[in-house]
Amino acid sequence: MVSFQPTQLGTRHMCSAGHYLAARAGFEILEAGGNAIDAGVAAGMSLAVLQSDIVNVGGVAPMILYLADRDEVKSISGLGWWPKATDINMFISANGGAIPHGVLRSVIPAAPGAWTAALSEFGTMTFAEVTEAPIKYARDGFAMHPTMHDTLQNTKDNLLRWPQTAEIYLPGGQVPEVGDNFVQSDLGKTLQYLADEETAASGTREDKIEAARKAFYEGDPAQAIAKYHKDNDGLMTADDLKEFRVEIEDPISRNYFGFDIYTCQPWCQGPVLLQIMSLLDGFDLKGMEHNSADYIHTMVECIKLSFADRERYYGDPRFVDVPIDYLLSDDYVAERRKLVDMTKAYPGMPPFGEVPGYDGPGSGPSSAAVHGPVEHSYDTSYACAVDKDGNAFSITPSDNSSQTPIIPGLGCVASGRGSQNWAVPEHASCIAPGKRPRLTPNPALAIKKGEVTMPFGTPGGDVQCQAMTQAFLNVNVFGMEMQEAIEAPRFASYSQPNSFEPHESDPGKIKVESRVSQAVRDDLASRGHVVEDFPELTRAAGAVCAIYRDEKARLFGAADPRRQSGMLGW
Repeated sequence: MVSFQPTQLGTRHMCSAGHYLAARAGFEILEAGGNAIDAGVAAGMSLAVLQSDIVNVGGVAPMILYLADRDEVKSISGLGWWPKATDINMFISANGGAIPHGVLRSVIPAAPGAWTAALSEFGTMTFAEVTEAPIKYARDGFAMHPTMHDTLQNTKDNLLRWPQTAEIYLPGGQVPEVGDNFVQSDLGKTLQYLADEETAASGTREDKIEAARKAFYEGDPAQAIAKYHKDNDGLMTADDLKEFRVEIEDPISRNYFGFDIYTCQPWCQGPVLLQIMSLLDGFDLKGMEHNSADYIHTMVECIKLSFADRERYYGDPRFVDVPIDYLLSDDYVAERRKLVDMTKAYPGMPPFGEVPGYDGPGSGPSSAAVHGPVEHSYDTSYACAVDKDGNAFSITPSDNSSQTPIIPGLGCVASGRGSQNWAVPEHASCIAPGKRPRLTPNPALAIKKGEVTMPFGTPGGDVQCQAMTQAFLNVNVFGMEMQEAIEAPRFASYSQPNSFEPHESDPGKIKVESRVSQAVRDDLASRGHVVEDFPELTRAAGAVCAIYRDEKARLFGAADPRRQSGMLGW
């Protein structure tokens, strides 16, 4: 296969991100002497400007990082929870079980807390230093790119619901044309305010970063968010914001295909990646031939099994006892693997696996699933960085600007990730005060001790774990060069309930990029899959970015041409 662009090569440091200017921002931090965490935060914040239609300063920012000198991997939750005034019965009685667009789906913005925690605990630079590029992109503008233009065009009706949102994204009532300079003055002022509060503070670097954090959660932004919610029948208060803290924790990890693969805890769908890998690890994938009918069928059936368990068991671990160790145990995986019939596709999503003695909440995947065409998720972006010392950073920031209103004067939303909960009391991820939604964004990191470090991730909602698995296997099982691995044709299953409200599913449906041969697609259909074509290089199939650092400290970076991704290394 001929790649659309070459793999980026480097021997010192590298950044890859969902927008090329974000990759540049991260690279400039590395050039200035910052480490991978500094660079990753700069890139992540830049994405919240350059792709503010699908990533938000007031959104989510889950991250995983590798600290080379400590040989340690850590995760930062970067996910907010429901305000204290939240009552699930309100959604059931007043909204018919729906979680409506607007302020009622807002959870506490977590991204500023995640960025500042990463810098304070693991970085070397100040908040003001890593914010220079994002502020510049917001204040001075950047060229409207096709991905953002298309998103704004597709969500125009939603954007028009809120005048302050339309003022930013629909100047003169129209979506800016591709190539137009796009300025976000209020967003630039918000970021500058946080940086200025840090600069004005006294004390250590960590003390000053804390001042930037407090500026968001107790200063002008917090007051603006609380006032808007009070004036518009929202739930969030100044106390909710003041009391919020992200969590620094150990990630979930297992060894598959010779790598220790790390994901965030099951407050997100990250462990689904590990479940898919665990099932696939028992098949001779290489012997099947890449993207053959056997390969795609096996992958899809394992995806279905993993998502079934997600729907039954995954939720905020502070509220739900998620039996993740059992779900990833060899005996359990071996039994689930037996359910894969190579001749026949399961007609929808299989039943979830039984965990002996489990009495946690949840009624399983069918409790609120709506059958019907699944709306593709274009939210979210991704960035990763690796520095000269071998530190690595992986972040999947998100939150769109079309389903939750921009807070006047701030230029960003207060996270609408409540859309990933369920107004169903029996569901493991039901709404509750102080509870986090089950998040789709899930950065990953793969390590072969002393040899390879590979941060990787993608946007794409429920497609994320599926696209990440395919890209990882393309490199580490099929031996593809990095860019080739990411550009290779992809496929996705839609049997599971969509993580987003209204949680629709499309039982038996798989979508396959059109570069996969017709013979393979026909074979899949003969096994019972409902096969539908993806367009070639569609952004609905995700937009994977990754960096591969080998045993000689050589760097190989890749960025997905399905969106405006880019990478830069030296």
